[in-house]
Amino acid sequence: MDKGRLEAFSDGVLAIILTIMVLELKVPHGDGWNVLLPQWPVFLSYVLSFIYVGIYWNNHHHFLHASEKVSGSVLWANLHLLFWLSLMPVTTGWMGENHFAQLPVALYGFVLMMCAIAWQPLQRSLIAANGGKGSLLAQAVGADWKGKVAVAMYLGGIPLAFLAPWVSCVLYATVAAIWFIPDRRIESRILK
Repeated sequence: MDKGRLEAFSDGVLAIILTIMVLELKVPHGDGWNVLLPQWPVFLSYVLSFIYVGIYWNNHHHFLHASEKVSGSVLWANLHLLFWLSLMPVTTGWMGENHFAQLPVALYGFVLMMCAIAWQPLQRSLIAANGGKGSLLAQAVGADWKGKVAVAMYLGGIPLAFLAPWVSCVLYATVAAIWFIPDRRIESRILK
């Protein structure tokens, strides 16, 4: 199967997700700094989610660029990932509107965790469709320590949200920072 259609569809869905998130930002009424202050939690949650969606888009792009083929399992795994990513605007808005309250922060972490978990079948199916365990793509992924650390941090952050939501948010931001640092695994092995 040609990967172009999968890339175009995924890019479109991710663009819509970002558009929905930015539309949740309300225009302040007034022209002073004081009208911006009540908006900071919404804006902060938007920035974090924008970074997350950007990270997924970037990694998705690299994986598909390094792949020659896609299969039916890749298509379904991709839809699974896009499903969880499509929930980002709802949890982002809920968390920001409620000033990082316990349940919204926990649910936000759950959606982040499910996105990370959904990435794994997509990654495995792309590797399988492009040569399997001995392929350059599989070698580039390696042990995927970042993916394992991310899921562990989400698993810690979700219950912690009911005790200290800000600590959970710091964990979520730390995962984003880990992934924000460019991942050279694919570029160094395949995209020469």
